Amino acid sequence: MPAQETDMNANREGQWDRGEGERRTAVVDGARVAYWQAGPPDAEPILLLHGYPANHRCWRHQIPPLARTHRVIAPDLLGWGASDHPFHLSFDYVTEVARVGRLLDALGIDSVNLFGHDYGGFLALGFTQAHPSRVRRLALLNSRAHSSFTTPWYTVFTLLTLAGRVPALRSVARHLPFAALHRLALTPLRRSGHLDDATLATYTDWMRTTEGRRRLLHFFADYRTATRPGLRRRLGEITCPTAIVWGREDTYLSPAIATELAARIPRADLTMLHGTGHWLLDERPGETTAALNRLLARETRETRETRETREN
Repeated sequence: MPAQETDMNANREGQWDRGEGERRTAVVDGARVAYWQAGPPDAEPILLLHGYPANHRCWRHQIPPLARTHRVIAPDLLGWGASDHPFHLSFDYVTEVARVGRLLDALGIDSVNLFGHDYGGFLALGFTQAHPSRVRRLALLNSRAHSSFTTPWYTVFTLLTLAGRVPALRSVARHLPFAALHRLALTPLRRSGHLDDATLATYTDWMRTTEGRRRLLHFFADYRTATRPGLRRRLGEITCPTAIVWGREDTYLSPAIATELAARIPRADLTMLHGTGHWLLDERPGETTAALNRLLARETRETRETRETREN
């Protein structure tokens, strides 16, 4: 089925509407992708890609200020949040990257400012390299990018991929308390007041059900934790203005990833937030938004051409 956009104004869910904008749905790969749109509809677009195990709510602090001047679109990636969870579709990296483009097609967007946190940054990097003309500016925030996780978490996620792929392990893993384990990992963020209970519930509580655990394992069956040498080799080919924004004390992802990205991408600026962990969108929302606004102020090919046309 071709990608298409569907207006869902009549079907908005109040419990999700907390300043993220208007809930809508696009159809991609025959499945419904829920997204939230805010800001002037004719303004320059920003696409916000969330990480794991979050959804569009991870951008809740950034959407309102960014929407003052831009059309901001924050989807729940296919398989997550309020989007469909199709078991017949693949979630391997190449397919997921291509799916970002099909989402843009559904939204009628040719090129976009692409911002990604965690898994969303992983996809954003691959999409920028595959389709450079479609990305005006790129922001990577605490993402594995071309690399991978610190040793303890590399082990955890590798075991999850095995549980998703090996039938004998999968049958056992379907009974594991994934919701409780993910809540435990996010407890410091909640106790510090940076993550409210309602948002935490949207990240984890779907894993309490048998279907939810099956969804999780279906995703990890296609996921791979190994580094991506191909992405690393092509970092120097990224020509758009780029921001690397990083919480220095991330226990999942080394800050060395950030410094390498900043060194290899020609037009990259690095913002390193000390005393901040993986969840910088929640822990340091003001500084994170400021870094994104600095990126948006940088000239792109499109803005330069517009300026030159006006001057002539």
